[in-house]
Amino acid sequence: MPEPIESILAKHDRKQEELIPVLQDIQKEYGYISPESVKKISRYLRISENQIYGVSSFYAQFRFTEPGRHSLKVCLGTACHVRGGATLLEMLERSLGIHCGETTSDKRFDLERVACLGCCALSPVVQIDKEIYSRMTVNKLTEHLKDYE
Repeated sequence: MPEPIESILAKHDRKQEELIPVLQDIQKEYGYISPESVKKISRYLRISENQIYGVSSFYAQFRFTEPGRHSLKVCLGTACHVRGGATLLEMLERSLGIHCGETTSDKRFDLERVACLGCCALSPVVQIDKEIYSRMTVNKLTEHLKDYE
């Protein structure tokens, strides 16, 4: 069970400089930064919610939606894009009914586009959780998704 937000906040000084470490700790514990977390951080650090969103949205490491049980990352680097990465992303958005940065209503999958997964020679690639799938096609991806509850 996740540690209460108040316990995480208590580990930090009540200084604005603590904002990023606080956000990192909360995301590590919960997987994302919820609106409730932002309110509590705002009160604790005595800064506005807008300031918190302004800082946290600058960094790609922070997410504001609850992650799914399985994370899908579609590479859209040059090689993957040229070889069909965008088509794979469109298929996932259509079949899952979500867009990048969102999570399916059943919390099964969350979806992200990434600039590069470092597997250019194997493009296009999709990462599901920690597994990399190379030379991906729409049909192969559809089959792989069935393996994830």
